[in-house]
Amino acid sequence: MRQRGTAGLFQYWNKLRDGRPAPRRTEIEPADIKSMLADTFILERDLRGDAVFRLAGTRLCATFGRELKGFAFTSLWTHADQPKAARLALGTLLEKSVTVTTLLGTTESGRSLDFELLLLPLEGGAENPRAMGSLCPAEKPYWLGAEPIVQCRVDGIRTIDPDREPLQGEGMMQVDAPPLAPGQATLAGTPARRFRHLVVIEGGRNR
Repeated sequence: MRQRGTAGLFQYWNKLRDGRPAPRRTEIEPADIKSMLADTFILERDLRGDAVFRLAGTRLCATFGRELKGFAFTSLWTHADQPKAARLALGTLLEKSVTVTTLLGTTESGRSLDFELLLLPLEGGAENPRAMGSLCPAEKPYWLGAEPIVQCRVDGIRTIDPDREPLQGEGMMQVDAPPLAPGQATLAGTPARRFRHLVVIEGGRNR
């Protein structure tokens, strides 16, 4: 993971789940990730079975020039990449997959910017699957938030197994999960390794 916000959100989620496939959605405390909320979102399935935004951070909405709540996740992507985006979101919602995707966002005038997308499952029951994630820019040019990103294109996708990645958590941004309730097990740590151009779970920001 290249972006500090991506690594921090993953660390929080991974500690909170404590070895389970995913933490319960009711365990997420916005106050614990307040520094990342502006780039964070929640996905759910609509009546057609598509992934839609249930919530989206203020900076994320500003990046795309609109309120994202209620919009399809695939609406952010080029027509050619919409099937990939749908599979990514439904894989997290239904199969509890964890992915990091690098993507290129472009504006109407042709400006472009690299982003890092993290998708994490939440336990909401078979009838109400949820996912959380973040979309962090590689840099923050002066025009970001003033000139909307109108479409995104997939550059690379990395699937992560949080239980098998070695050295999880080393060098990552420190974000504390809330205290455990009585009877819960001790929280586990988290690993990292390099995969091509992605550094999975190694903190710090590369520009």
